[in-house]
Amino acid sequence: MDEVLLSVNLVWVMLGTILVFFMHAGFAMVEAGFTRSKNAVNIIMKNFLTISLGGIIYFFCGYAIMFGDTAGGIIGTSGFALKGVDDLSFFIFQTMFAATGATILSGAVAERTNIFAYVAIIILMTLVVYPVVGHWVWSGQGWLTDLGFVDFAGSTVVHLTGAIAAFVAAAMIGPRLGKYDKNGRVNVITGHSIPLGALGVFLLWFGWFGFNGASTLAADPALVPSVIANTFFAAAAGVVATAFYTKFRYGHIDGSLTLNGALAGLVGITAGAANVSIIGSLVIGMIAAPLLVEGVRFLEWKLKVDDPVGAIAVHGICGVWGTLAVGLFDIGGQGLFYGGGFALLGVQAVGVIATIAWVSVSVTAGLFIIKAFIPLRVTVEEEVAGLDIMEHGTPAYEFQDIFKSSAVRGETFAHRLTHFGKTPNNVHEEHV
Repeated sequence: MDEVLLSVNLVWVMLGTILVFFMHAGFAMVEAGFTRSKNAVNIIMKNFLTISLGGIIYFFCGYAIMFGDTAGGIIGTSGFALKGVDDLSFFIFQTMFAATGATILSGAVAERTNIFAYVAIIILMTLVVYPVVGHWVWSGQGWLTDLGFVDFAGSTVVHLTGAIAAFVAAAMIGPRLGKYDKNGRVNVITGHSIPLGALGVFLLWFGWFGFNGASTLAADPALVPSVIANTFFAAAAGVVATAFYTKFRYGHIDGSLTLNGALAGLVGITAGAANVSIIGSLVIGMIAAPLLVEGVRFLEWKLKVDDPVGAIAVHGICGVWGTLAVGLFDIGGQGLFYGGGFALLGVQAVGVIATIAWVSVSVTAGLFIIKAFIPLRVTVEEEVAGLDIMEHGTPAYEFQDIFKSSAVRGETFAHRLTHFGKTPNNVHEEHV
């Protein structure tokens, strides 16, 4: 019977691992859809490099720093390259989380970042920045664990860590060309495909059931259904609340913000998915909505930080909210609204502040070192032409060049359709 139970638990965690891996397709689609088509290949390449290189770095060093024998509750010191590690299922599950935390940067610094600088940032994140926070919270030996800090699946460990790194990087790299006029007013740079972004959000929402659900680390019939239910309802509340809030705020239901509303609710519930009721999850998702909308506006208009996909507000501001919300809605007797007083809320705040401080300092220092060897952003000419051509030698959509050249020549739609997919040289040869 014990062997059967172990096998069921293993299958559940492995299924969650696969779902979290699949979330990277969602990240790629969201980021590509919310940015311009001339940078879509670059977005995809960054996401593939993040999960691939990040996973390798985490295998050699990151996992040991996160889960190795502790040095003062601050950092792990054993298990490099999995030496002495027996639980491979837990390792590979955690590898997907490490890559997820790192990939949050991709969207925030999109359309102007040197890809080699981005690769260096990913190494920094999966090597030390993310693992240190993880050690504090999830190793069972960290100082935040000793305080009683609660972060079930990573509102702080994964999302806030990635968002603070993204904020620092976006601020240091600077905004995209044309984002602000000479008076500092914001120019809207629209993404090229809301449907592609919507597909990405659906993929992320789907994968999040594994992200939160398998964080139980066992197929617990009492816990798993409530975790998945809370995950769904927080996201649903985020969508509905964002739709109505943007209608009130801007006079229309904003498509991209409403899509991000689902992610805001998901980030918000991640810390307390196993600790709150369904009512609590609905409230968490609803409050995440205005935090998202106003957070995006504050970052863009007041701080002048250009985040093309809203990643900093979604993962950072809503990550803070979700972490603090555990101190309010915990149904285990520690939540403020359930008679638990302010103790847990205070511990949650300490964890948030410590994470922001560590990530800000370490990423800032790392970026200055990277900048000394690699330019953080591409040249003006490369940014204007698009990173697909300049960094990867190919456009995402071949028909763009054909349609643009056709428009200049005044060719009919029938002519363009006849020669769809052919290179200009092929078309010229047919006419000779």
